[in-house]
Amino acid sequence: MMIDTNIGSKTIPIHETFQQTIQGEGFFAGTPCDFIRLAGCPVQCHYCDTGYADDSKNLPRSNLTFQQLIKQLISPRVVISGGEPFIHKQLPELVQEILANHKSVAIETSGSFWQDIPPATWITLSPKGHISPQYPVLPIMWQRANEIKLVIETGEELEYYAPQLSQLNIPVFLQPEWYTGDRTLNLVLELLRKNPQYRLSVQLHKYLNVP
Repeated sequence: MMIDTNIGSKTIPIHETFQQTIQGEGFFAGTPCDFIRLAGCPVQCHYCDTGYADDSKNLPRSNLTFQQLIKQLISPRVVISGGEPFIHKQLPELVQEILANHKSVAIETSGSFWQDIPPATWITLSPKGHISPQYPVLPIMWQRANEIKLVIETGEELEYYAPQLSQLNIPVFLQPEWYTGDRTLNLVLELLRKNPQYRLSVQLHKYLNVP
């Protein structure tokens, strides 16, 4: 196989990066990690943490080379989020480069887009088809996901995805929508009483006030 000697000079659009934080959500909550937050997302969830629900906002965006990103990495685990990481054609090569530097890689995605990525990559699927029906989860994403992180706002999300969730044998996390947390936390606790096979995700980083 021919090795691309220019891979370190390839670029990808970045919203922000931060190092030596913790994963606040899902299966690896509480574990040290670095974040690479890629720029851009068409799905437009109204509660988006990074502001991509409104295309009119002038959000931070810069092009960094793979080499620049690799040099920033400190923690043993790297989380690639967004935005929506899978809209970027450079994603598989970036993942491969991070893995080659002896880091574990996780990607957080809505599941609406797909590219072939290395099998070692952990996929956190947070479906948003109930919010943006034009961006449903692709069938391959239900098959490829390592965990499901379902943001709960109304409680109807579980019913919406019931056909898919019933077929899965991976952890499913119910996460209270942050901006209405007083209401949604109680809602999620009630859902967990009725569905004890699922788990709670509480966005630990926000409670601790870390990036």
